Amino acid sequence: MATQFGDKIRLIRINQKMLLRHVASALDIDTALLSKIERGSRVIKKEQIPLIAEVLKTDKEELITLWLADQVMNVLKDEKMADEALKTVSKNIKKKN
Repeated sequence: MATQFGDKIRLIRINQKMLLRHVASALDIDTALLSKIERGSRVIKKEQIPLIAEVLKTDKEELITLWLADQVMNVLKDEKMADEALKTVSKNIKKKN
């Protein structure tokens, strides 16, 4: 399953003409693992995002936002009441801020 996060890092990597093996090496992970992350078959830990942003010279906040969106989508994708749940969460977040 494709993910917004995986699609974004693949696009950035390709646009910068960086090879999968070079990025994986800079992240100190296996090339196969990075490929799985880009395809959305593996999820990275949130703590790893700043390093990916640094290696790809891109915006950390954008990557975190996409990663979070993927996490929410994974939980809610098959729920009939997903929209209502998201509205409630959004309202509660706004109240806290």
